[in-house]
Amino acid sequence: MVRRECKHSHREPAVHPDAAPGGAFLGAEGPYIKTAGQPRDLRAGRGEPDGTMTETFVVVGASHAAVQAIDTLRREGHQGGIILVGDESYLPYNRPPLSKKFLSGELDRERLLLRSPQFYEQARVETRLGVRVTAIDRAARRLRLSDGGEITYDRLLLCVGSRPRLLDVPGRDLAGIHCLRTIADVDAIRTDLAGARRLVVVGAGYIGLEAAASARHLGLEVTVLEMADRPMNRVVAPELSTFYTRRHEREGVRIHCNTSVTAFDGDGRVRAVVCGKQSFPADLVIVGVGILPDVSLAAAAGIRCENGVWVDEHCRSSDPLVFAAGDCTNHPSVRYGRRVRLESVDNAVEQGKTAAANMCGKPARHEHVPWFWSDQYDVKLQIAGLSQGYDQVIVRGDPDSGSFALYYLADGELLAVDAVNSPRDFMTGRRWIAERKRPDPAKLADATLDLKTL
Repeated sequence: MVRRECKHSHREPAVHPDAAPGGAFLGAEGPYIKTAGQPRDLRAGRGEPDGTMTETFVVVGASHAAVQAIDTLRREGHQGGIILVGDESYLPYNRPPLSKKFLSGELDRERLLLRSPQFYEQARVETRLGVRVTAIDRAARRLRLSDGGEITYDRLLLCVGSRPRLLDVPGRDLAGIHCLRTIADVDAIRTDLAGARRLVVVGAGYIGLEAAASARHLGLEVTVLEMADRPMNRVVAPELSTFYTRRHEREGVRIHCNTSVTAFDGDGRVRAVVCGKQSFPADLVIVGVGILPDVSLAAAAGIRCENGVWVDEHCRSSDPLVFAAGDCTNHPSVRYGRRVRLESVDNAVEQGKTAAANMCGKPARHEHVPWFWSDQYDVKLQIAGLSQGYDQVIVRGDPDSGSFALYYLADGELLAVDAVNSPRDFMTGRRWIAERKRPDPAKLADATLDLKTL
């Protein structure tokens, strides 16, 4: 099926990363970390076992981008100190499962870890966990920490990610209302699940729908409230919204679109979500209405920020000694010829590689076709590319079969692919997007034709 429309779609995927206690403490002369041996000085030039005065790179944010950057720094030959600072008390962990298998109890906390503790020991990484960077002194190349300590850097990498968008409505501080971004968030939700029967999810984006699917797996009654006219309105074509609406309804989820939250009602604890004249009973509420890039640290330091930390194709910020990677960045897309901000594990990993190489003085350019995914029930959605600006959608396959793909074109050129339980469409589409392929719409819509022949 081929459909043309003038309406443009904007893709902001969800996304789609931390667990073992840190042993950091503050000594009289500066910050240290406990290792198997003696405490080691974290100040610049004192992190190497052999005591050589080499450059120290500091990575702020325990995330996918951070882990990849650390790995790349060592692979590219950096012999100086590496310090990882994270405001959670966990080593970097995988965030996408939080709204899925970790929420439903199918995945243990230990399995969230991106790398084992041994990885950081072998890479000679000093970890400061459960500590927040409160300020960047760019002139002195020094970070101030929430525990009163300071760390000096030669080069700095910001992998600080994003923060949940909050609802500014009456009752927002009632107990039982949660965001879903960290392990602590899920722990709090799990505590409130005891005795809960009715869950209301605010927001029918990826996080909201994934949480709804997990909650149905746990046997809760689930209602989803969405202010737009259809689920995932900003990121997918209507055909895919219809497919997911029907899939959730088949599982017993009630989805209400064109419905905006005006208040939360309750006496100390939420009991209902109010949407104008409508009220939806709730024992528990999960709010998933999008995220915002965390630019507070960079902006306060005078680093350029525009819908994220502004970086060039080398992941370098307006300060040549400060780099940034991941969800917090606004970067140029070579493939699409415009600046973008992506919420994606894949993008974070690729930017982590690029930033680290450039920090080591080895020129690298971030030019990558992004991809994303979402798991809901037995449905795996794999997305390649960015669909913003499309003028034609081709549906390949039958949505009723549960396996199909949507191809987004602009002036005949392939921009993006949404593949539902169809890895072949995803892999082929990814390659075609990079090649700027112009597939024949009629042939592409014919699912009886092998993709290899197109």
